[in-house]
Amino acid sequence: MTMLFLIVLLEALLAVIALAQLGLKVSLVAFGAVMLFYAWASIHDIKGRYIPLQRAEIPWLYDGIAEMAKKANIPMPRVYLLDDYIPTAYSFKNAVVLSLGLFEVLDQDEILAVAAHEIGHIKNGDTKTFPLLACGKYLMLAFTLFLMVLTRNAVLSISALALAGLYELAWARFHKDREFAADETALRLLETPMSLKRALEELKYYEDLRTGMKSNAVPSIEPTIERKPKQRPPIIETHPSYDERVLRIIIEINGNRMIKNRIQ
Repeated sequence: MTMLFLIVLLEALLAVIALAQLGLKVSLVAFGAVMLFYAWASIHDIKGRYIPLQRAEIPWLYDGIAEMAKKANIPMPRVYLLDDYIPTAYSFKNAVVLSLGLFEVLDQDEILAVAAHEIGHIKNGDTKTFPLLACGKYLMLAFTLFLMVLTRNAVLSISALALAGLYELAWARFHKDREFAADETALRLLETPMSLKRALEELKYYEDLRTGMKSNAVPSIEPTIERKPKQRPPIIETHPSYDERVLRIIIEINGNRMIKNRIQ
C-alpha cells in the first residue's frame, strides 16, 4: 500500500514542479476533495436491494458468522442478503453481503466459507483501505488530465501517464495479495477449511455471468443461472483467478496438516 501512496505523491509533485503555485493549490484541493469524499462515504451506507439478516430467518448462517467473527476478534458484522439471483458476495465497512443466488448453488458449509472470506477482508482492514485506494485511482486520473491539458508538454504528459499506469498495476497487485490474505484468514476461521475450496470451484463457473451483469444489465429481467464458457480476461486483472486461489488453499491446508503431524 505504501507503494500506491508514493505513486500518488509523485504525481502531485510532478504537478507542483510543472505548475508551481497553481500545481500546489490544485494538489491540495484534490487531496482535500478525496479525503472529504472518503469521510462522507465512511458514514453513509450504500443503497441497494439489501435485506438485513435476522437470526430467526437463517439461524445456522447467523450463528456461523457470529462464531467466525468471535474467532477473528472483530465485532459481529451486519449481514445483508442481496435480492439478486447472481451468486456473489462482498463486504463493506463492518458488513457482509450475500446474494440469494449463493443459496441456489452452494451448500451451508460453502456459504459459510464465502462469508468467512468476507470476514477476512474486514479483519484485515481491506474494507477501509479499498475505498481509499479506489479514490486514489480517480485522483491519478484527475492529475493526469490536469497536467496534459494545462502543460501541453510531451515529457510531462508521458510521465503523468506512466505514473497513472504504474498505479493501476500496483493497485492490481495489491488487490490480488489482499484476496489471498482474506482466503488465508478464512481458512483459520472455518471448521471445515476445505469448504472454501469447494465453494470457489463451484463459483468459478458463474464468474462471467456476474461480470456480464455489471456491464449489460437489462432492467426488469432477472438472468437465469447457467454455466458459460470463460470470456476474454481484462488487460489488468485485480483479482486472482479461482484456480490460483484454489491452489493456494490446497497448499495452505496441506502445509498445516504436515505441521500438525510433525508436532504429534
